[in-house]
Amino acid sequence: MPIAVDIDIMLARRKMSVGELADRVGITPANLAVLKNGRAKAVRFATLAALCEVLECQPGDLLRWEAEDAETAPVG
Repeated sequence: MPIAVDIDIMLARRKMSVGELADRVGITPANLAVLKNGRAKAVRFATLAALCEVLECQPGDLLRWEAEDAETAPVG
């Protein structure tokens, strides 16, 4: 997927655990792990806003676009 999630980077910068972030944002650690590991298909703006508020960052600090490799991109 061309959208990369950098929550780990912000967690390290803030010296915060996944469990603490999940508690402060109001989502389960399992749902945060799905988002953090790039397996989520969508994220609610309210969740993204809460992540940014708790981590004191901008959405672009958490999400970035990466071009897909031409060799691995689906054909057709």
